[in-house]
Amino acid sequence: MAVAAARAGLMNDRERTLEPTEAPAVGEVAVEVAHQSRRSLRRIQIATLLGVLGPGLIAGLSDDDPAGITTYSVLGAKYGYQMLWVLSISTVALVLFQSLGARIGVVTGQGLAGLIRQKFGAWSAVVAILALLLANIGTTAAEFAGIAAGFELFGISRHFSVPVTAVLVSMLVLRGGFKGIERILLVLSAIFICYVAAGVLAHPDWGAAFKGLIVPSMPLTRDAVVLATATLGTTLAPWGLAFIQSYAVDKRLTTKSLPYLRIDVITGALLTGVIGFFVVVSCAATLHAKGLSINDAADAAAALEPLAGTLAKDLFAIGLIGAALLAASILPLSTAYSVSDLTGSPAALDDDLRSAPLFYGTFALVTVAGVALVLIPGAPLVAILVLTQVLNAVLLLPLLWFMYGIARDPDLMGEYAAGRGIASAYLVAMAIIAVCVLSLGALSVRA
Repeated sequence: MAVAAARAGLMNDRERTLEPTEAPAVGEVAVEVAHQSRRSLRRIQIATLLGVLGPGLIAGLSDDDPAGITTYSVLGAKYGYQMLWVLSISTVALVLFQSLGARIGVVTGQGLAGLIRQKFGAWSAVVAILALLLANIGTTAAEFAGIAAGFELFGISRHFSVPVTAVLVSMLVLRGGFKGIERILLVLSAIFICYVAAGVLAHPDWGAAFKGLIVPSMPLTRDAVVLATATLGTTLAPWGLAFIQSYAVDKRLTTKSLPYLRIDVITGALLTGVIGFFVVVSCAATLHAKGLSINDAADAAAALEPLAGTLAKDLFAIGLIGAALLAASILPLSTAYSVSDLTGSPAALDDDLRSAPLFYGTFALVTVAGVALVLIPGAPLVAILVLTQVLNAVLLLPLLWFMYGIARDPDLMGEYAAGRGIASAYLVAMAIIAVCVLSLGALSVRA
């Protein structure tokens, strides 16, 4: 009995000594399994996000085209850091409406022109797309003018640079296929880092810059209202809104991708605002500080050399060329998508020339017309740029109204129709844009 009791006690002691070591081992395995599951889920989420990335980044950054860079340069040179808050508002509006455009495209599987025709009638769609076509041809000319100006800063004639880049852009679209084109456009987007470097090299007053971002202030003059309106218009370009919707359709995204697409769009819009910020501060810290005036982005690049060094000037010029190349690829694509949607025969970048003649024909028409305008001796490029931006501003409000109507339509959007909260945000943004445009019109009449 004593021996049995001793053995039982010994076994109990062993169990007591083993329990503390065995229990944590089981717990550690469970924790490790949980960590591995989280890591696997994270990898899947990252892979999904990388697969969705594209529409928001490309559409957002393409808004920083030569017209946009020129607007930001003049804003910084003329008013310093004072009106940076307009860029903040523009960026918020860009997030709102590009998110809306991307969501409409994913949910409906249609481009904007086709939906306008379906909901508002054929005449509304035809008028909107004809205006968009004219504005896009003029803006494409401005993009190639930006290419010409950028290369001329390095001593290369526009008669060489413009045709060569037009051919390269056309070959990219005709032969690249969707995935290849998307990769190249994303690589082109990386060139915008040049503006960040140029802004840092200019040694701006960061305190004044960040104050200008959040504290509204502006002179109540026509020129200031013009620049505020131009900043809104060039950041929230109609062709960019049409493009992101059609591009999301072309990418064949589904509603399961919407959370990741939202990240893509917000990232692209914020990067657009960041690039604009660095363009403004680089010109504010140099040109405005010295009381120098400019007419376009090429003037800004050239003026930076004696003030911030040759590297800042070269980076600004390279950024201008990259911005122009990206936008010169996107604008004809945006137009081709819209025209194809309008006719009820939507096409995609993976379609060949025989199966989508209207799509590629429209792309060629816009590209050739833009190049021709730039190469005409004595062509009034500044007037073309101004007129097309005015047309873009006029077109923007009805286009946003069409998008708002589509977003609120449960028959088209189903469970993804815009609720009252987000719909109110759309209306507030549209009201701000309308005030700017109407104020500009009133000041122009008085002048």
